[in-house]
Amino acid sequence: MSIDTKFVHKMWNDQELSKMVEGGIPFPMLSDAGGKVGTLYGIYDEDAGVETRGRFIIDPDGIVQAYEVLTPPVGRNVSEALRQIQGYQMVRESKGTEAAPSGWRPGKMTLKPGVDLVGKVWTVWKTEMAFD
Repeated sequence: MSIDTKFVHKMWNDQELSKMVEGGIPFPMLSDAGGKVGTLYGIYDEDAGVETRGRFIIDPDGIVQAYEVLTPPVGRNVSEALRQIQGYQMVRESKGTEAAPSGWRPGKMTLKPGVDLVGKVWTVWKTEMAFD
């Protein structure tokens, strides 16, 4: 979502994003004309009429699970956003019995949260990740 129009979004997807992510991004882009949503999330600068670049991952229950706000000189990483979304989906599907460690990808090792893992995340992670 941005304050750009749907026409700007289409051009951006067709000319840029489709070259970075095969087939373009797999989700709709929305227009926040006037910055109403950006204001709610604290990223709209009313005086300048622009939004700071922010990414918010919101679960099906409407709860913000993750967010990232970057100033314009540093770009976002669509692949990382998709990886995080897949991680949150996996955790949700497991009903919290699995967790996605740093760098996790679908099909890779997950962590099993619990008392046995406390203080041992690095040991488990480095042992399992050595075989990836």
